[in-house]
Amino acid sequence: MEAYGTMIKIIKNGSVYAPEFRGKQDILIVKDTIIKMAGEIAIPDPLFYKVEVIDATGKIVVPGFIDSHVHIIGGGGEGGFRTRTPEIGLSELIKAGITTVVGCLGTDATTRHMTSLLAKARALEEEGLSAFIYTGSYQFPIQTITGNCRDDLILIDKVIGVGEVAVADHRSSQPTAEEFAKMAAYARVGGLLSGKAGIINVHLGEGRSGLKFLLELVANTEIPIRQFLPTHINRNKELLAEGVNFVKAGGVIDLTTSGNYENEEERLMSPANVITYLLEEGVPLDTITFSSDGNGSLPIFDKGGNFQGLGIGSVRSLFGEVKKAILEHGLKLSDGLQFITENVAQRLQLEDWGKLAAGKRADLNILNSELELETVICGGKLMMQDGEVLSKGIYE
Repeated sequence: MEAYGTMIKIIKNGSVYAPEFRGKQDILIVKDTIIKMAGEIAIPDPLFYKVEVIDATGKIVVPGFIDSHVHIIGGGGEGGFRTRTPEIGLSELIKAGITTVVGCLGTDATTRHMTSLLAKARALEEEGLSAFIYTGSYQFPIQTITGNCRDDLILIDKVIGVGEVAVADHRSSQPTAEEFAKMAAYARVGGLLSGKAGIINVHLGEGRSGLKFLLELVANTEIPIRQFLPTHINRNKELLAEGVNFVKAGGVIDLTTSGNYENEEERLMSPANVITYLLEEGVPLDTITFSSDGNGSLPIFDKGGNFQGLGIGSVRSLFGEVKKAILEHGLKLSDGLQFITENVAQRLQLEDWGKLAAGKRADLNILNSELELETVICGGKLMMQDGEVLSKGIYE
């Protein structure tokens, strides 16, 4: 350890889920890193170290949540300029327990720009979060910073993948298989050369082609199926069933926690309500992730594609759906946490994130016995304590 002046935090007596259950443990944090986890850790002499002790007796300590699909600079606009959603604020993410966020563009890649997305990610990081972005857009040719997604991945630290690229949707540019394959190949090479995931976050709409487009592309090229992360799998029953087959073919799937649950069928398709079905169909836990689509617009169209109304995605839905699956459907806490921590980190190749262990980044949430979020620590910094947000964006 360094000499006097080093800030040390010790979380005492918490029931730890890492996300696997680890029992009652103390957690020692130095600066932004977890140094040790043990049944009991002695408090260092305050004459030599600045020590902050957080009593987690009767509480549950879990990894910080990772949201891999958030419109951090806003999105939407399907109902005209006045329906463009706003940028997200730091405190909104903190109150959702999100310590790592991945930003993306949405339908609008004309008045929203990749450089603005990059700047917002850097701003969130300056404010204390871990923030990354996807390069690309709904439409082809995809929007990039350097001119192509391969170079963005290699040259820009914050770019870890490509997305969200739309297929099976009337708002997509209806890309050909050849266009999509070339983009995917660029993403794969960019990921390999930069040591990043290089995944393609694929927006799936209501279109008839569903996941067939991706399955045919994988069958006709050398691009591995896990290069793709299809999201909105829980959009309807047909797509959900296709998602099961996609996983059985070797793929992974992402469920969206925000939704316009206006009717009974849509409510039944929430991640909390479909996770039991997926597990019963033999979908392995580690092939499933949740993301919020936070701050993205949730447009409602009739069968003719005519705009009917608009909602907005909420980052709070991310843990909200996990909590609902646990309390209403009997999912184990350790299993539910995987969908928003370890599984996401593995998918995005973020080695220091997603788990509570020595050497990992000190991103932690503390819950009460009712699974209500009380305390948030990002990179060793206390961002929320006992329900009070301590760190807000400069303009909040």
